[in-house]
Amino acid sequence: MKVALVTGASRGLGAVIARELGLAGWAVAVNYRSDTRGADAAVSKIRGAGGTAYAARFSVIEQSDIARGLAEIKTALGPVDLIVNNATGLQIEMPLLDQSWRTYLDQLEFFVKAPLELLQEVLPDWRARKSGRVINIGSEIAELGNPYCGNYASAKGAMLSMTRSWAKELAPEGITVNLVAPGWIPVERHAGSAQERIDWYLDRTPLGHFGTPEDIAHMVVFLASTKADFITGQKLAVNGGRTLL
Repeated sequence: MKVALVTGASRGLGAVIARELGLAGWAVAVNYRSDTRGADAAVSKIRGAGGTAYAARFSVIEQSDIARGLAEIKTALGPVDLIVNNATGLQIEMPLLDQSWRTYLDQLEFFVKAPLELLQEVLPDWRARKSGRVINIGSEIAELGNPYCGNYASAKGAMLSMTRSWAKELAPEGITVNLVAPGWIPVERHAGSAQERIDWYLDRTPLGHFGTPEDIAHMVVFLASTKADFITGQKLAVNGGRTLL
């Protein structure tokens, strides 16, 4: 059984991605930093459906934690075959003059530093086996450039460029790297969003409705499957057509 690591998987998109990978036959390491209750619930759902899962507590932005976390996953499930980089920090909108270099670094730590250091930890094994997959969870914001989100948008843009560079470098070794770019997918943290903001977003969405976490998870499961063996370096937008505008 192949092993998938989903970072930031105690709730939201990550928990659903982990669940769907479990249903697809992957052994899933549900990564989290502090939400033990959420991670345990995600693991229970996977196991309750007949799958295999393990709650992997470590911070993906602390390099010293990564080696330990991956070693524990290897002991519990086996070596990681797939990394889904989903973990994120706070996403606070702020005017340009309130942004600082630190606010940019905070985003880059999750969307560039963490994926880089995770990949570097598993890469020697993947190269030896001539296999391995990375699926980055990006954002439509990298292309649409929402106001008050320069720090977040730039980090997601860097993640997309990084995806393409890694894909070209690693393709000869049988390792694929792709990115799924969601739009606004309502999850727990969006509870209480203003109706005005919802209406504004949906007015600019060609399909006219929100997507679901399962929409994102299904794309991840596809890219993780053998059906996607010949796909690498791609950005797959799952946003109801918004980046067509």
